[in-house]
Amino acid sequence: MNLPNSARAVVIGGGVAGCSVAYHLARLGWSEVILVEQHELTEGTTWHSAGFVGQLRSTVTQTKMIMYSAGLYPELAELTGMDPGWRGVGGLRLATTPERVEESLRLAGAAETYGLDISVLSGAEAKEMLPLLEVGDVRAALWLPGDGWLDPALLARALAAGAEKLGVRIFTGTRVTGIEKAGGRVTGVRLASRAEPGTWTATVRDAGPGDGPQAGVGAGRELDGSAGADLEGGAAWEEWSVQADTVVIAAGAASGWLGRLAGVDIPIVPIKHQYVVTEPFGVSSSAPTVRDPDNIVYFREEDGGILVGGYIRTPEIWDTDRPLVEPRTLFSPDMPKFQESWESAGRRVPALGRTSIVKVVHGPEAFTPDGEFLLGETPVRGLWTAAGFCVHGLAAAGGVGKVMAEWIVDGSPEYDVFGMDLRRFGAHARSARWARAKALDSYSKYYDIVYPGEERTAARPLRRSPAWVRHAELGAVFGEKAGWERVNWFESNAAPVPAPVPTPVSAPVDVDAVDATPVDAAPAPAGAAPSEAGRIGGKAAWPGRPAGWAGRVWSPAIRAECLATRDAAGLFDQTSFSKLEVSGPGALTGLQRVCAGQLDRPPGTVVYTQLLNERGGVEADLTVTRLAEDRFRLVTGTAFGVHDAAWLRGHGLDVRDVTSAHACYCLWGPRALDILGSLSDDDLTFGYMKAREISVGNVPVLAQRVTFVGEFGWELYCPSEYGLTLWEALMEAGTPYGMRPAGYRAIDSMRLEKGYRVWGADITPETTPLEAGLDFAVAKDKDFLGRAATEAGGADGDAARRLCCLVLDDPAQVCLGGEPVRLGGEPASRVTSGGYGHRVDRSIAYAYLPEGTAPGTRVEVGVTGTWAGAEVVAEPLYDPASERVRRLPA
Repeated sequence: MNLPNSARAVVIGGGVAGCSVAYHLARLGWSEVILVEQHELTEGTTWHSAGFVGQLRSTVTQTKMIMYSAGLYPELAELTGMDPGWRGVGGLRLATTPERVEESLRLAGAAETYGLDISVLSGAEAKEMLPLLEVGDVRAALWLPGDGWLDPALLARALAAGAEKLGVRIFTGTRVTGIEKAGGRVTGVRLASRAEPGTWTATVRDAGPGDGPQAGVGAGRELDGSAGADLEGGAAWEEWSVQADTVVIAAGAASGWLGRLAGVDIPIVPIKHQYVVTEPFGVSSSAPTVRDPDNIVYFREEDGGILVGGYIRTPEIWDTDRPLVEPRTLFSPDMPKFQESWESAGRRVPALGRTSIVKVVHGPEAFTPDGEFLLGETPVRGLWTAAGFCVHGLAAAGGVGKVMAEWIVDGSPEYDVFGMDLRRFGAHARSARWARAKALDSYSKYYDIVYPGEERTAARPLRRSPAWVRHAELGAVFGEKAGWERVNWFESNAAPVPAPVPTPVSAPVDVDAVDATPVDAAPAPAGAAPSEAGRIGGKAAWPGRPAGWAGRVWSPAIRAECLATRDAAGLFDQTSFSKLEVSGPGALTGLQRVCAGQLDRPPGTVVYTQLLNERGGVEADLTVTRLAEDRFRLVTGTAFGVHDAAWLRGHGLDVRDVTSAHACYCLWGPRALDILGSLSDDDLTFGYMKAREISVGNVPVLAQRVTFVGEFGWELYCPSEYGLTLWEALMEAGTPYGMRPAGYRAIDSMRLEKGYRVWGADITPETTPLEAGLDFAVAKDKDFLGRAATEAGGADGDAARRLCCLVLDDPAQVCLGGEPVRLGGEPASRVTSGGYGHRVDRSIAYAYLPEGTAPGTRVEVGVTGTWAGAEVVAEPLYDPASERVRRLPA
């Protein structure tokens, strides 16, 4: 078969990722798609995958992708007549500690919101499922009948055969030697092939984990280091170029090297991963898969024996410049490192003590800094990646192909994939040392319970505000986002303080219900039963530390910071927020096209708006300040700057990221005017959503009357070199007024009370402004991207669901996001975000509920393994008329 000189798309990599992307591109109607693989299909890392498929994951999107993949298998079988390798034997997930039981109950609640079939079993019931198990220490087990495992070679073979039936051409023995680009976009690839290029057929031999010798190691080339050259071997090689506007790097552990050919960073870290297979001893092929995370081990049936794997605490990087140059790469067995997993498996399945290991598979896996996929378009337009299948790549391969093809063909995928988007990482991800430290940490803690709000310490600190040193002196408890050190709270604020004098609050409940309890008040016992005082309209009492997981990473300082902001002022460091500038003659026209809000307003105006996709989904949520006729500054979330800038550039805008050029401190509260007035001679009475250049002390500042906590005040921007000076001046001026430095946990509490949405939780590319209650921010007098979809989906108020505010009966039960919500006793939704509102003393949650769900409607929320009563309420709970925000303080 002659090799083509041009193609509509070139997919690099013949594992499950590449085969799935090629198949789905063809299924969406793309012709002239080719797939190139330097070896034979699956001979990179796919071939030695253990193949576990667990549908229940920590995010909605992960679960959707795996559920989609399960539905794809029968489609492939019908199209190709081939077995896709699916073994639907069900899966058990064991819990042996009280903490793991609590995690299991949360997972079971999440499964309900996904529509997954799941049961919570006792240890004895788990043993009935698999009599080989020793369950004396098992407190509970999750049973998921939709789980199972895949034969990796059969799945890749079926995907490849399906792709070929739809017109994809597959070339094996074909190596990429260069990626061509011009004007910031990809134009093609340079390839090298043996003189007689291979073309794949469905007779390719099985390369699954069961293939290979029965003594010591699995089938593959055993390596202790790097090997290979660009064009090694005695065969003649032919080199040529293929022109293509779309290139997808789906080469597993080699993806990082391929990215560097185009000058882009794909932070892939090859880590050695090991599993073993025992001799046959009568294990049924219908035996369920088992995960035992407390003992860092997993296992399943394999050829009548058991395959045992685990995520060890001391992983090792495959330190090579050119991963996967050789096919079917394996390393020498390292049984001492595997000892903990093997001993754990032996305790769980005593019969293993009477069997022998006949195969050790010790191969490279492509890990990422946070253990999630790397999907999406790189900074080189038209060059995409689908890599980093570290933990559940085989299980989600079908879903990965689906979202990648939709993204490439339609401009955005059906699902919210930001958590997998390559653009979630900033420039620091190009550091191999940073990526390695993060990836090793992620691998070693893969089976650990991850409590919401828990912070990991690897590769920190990295990015720091000019005031970081002062924060540290004040006892700041730092979190990390996008490499930034950010204050969660100041522990110095946890000390008992006198009861504050409350400023009058307008709220849809009795003013008396807003408690001014001092932070040293005796807390209610965790998990205390709700009383009538906790119901809407009653006298609420602050419960102290929340029950369950919400109380694990917590401090009374959070409350102190909220009340100080309500009664005096809070000073918040938001330097980490991403700041983008668009300028030039076409700036207004371009932004008007991509922003749903009306931006054609006078300089000095701040506009809250969204960027929408063609379906009307929210791709970004930000403010736009018109600094001059042809200059605009966009402020978006800390982790979203790279993503949002890429979205804007993709629609023809010239964007500069100026995040590091400016410090930003937010001064909010009723005494903010007094505090800032003591430092500035400028007129500070300009209106809400307005911006002015002022001086604060000796510092030049852009002051914006914007708030995310529902109190009067400003965002204060200054050049970074003035940042420390400005912080010190504000602290010195504000302390006599009762101002406190405050952190992001207080911000989150107060924004819930005001009903302010957060992108990635309350609003996503899968939700529209109308559904989210943000239609007020959508212009009616201009055209913009996504307008047709918003009009078709409800310009007259017709939406199938709406984001609703819930107040839980028991204030000690606090939601964290993801909890199931029942309406009328039936599954209805999941919590998008939740927390405790300290100014209104209510446990607050948000969830999408059917259109027409009115305030006063009773619902149930699954919190800490129990069903807590809650009520739909009118929002916002705090200052519904926004008088505290819009009016000057008295």
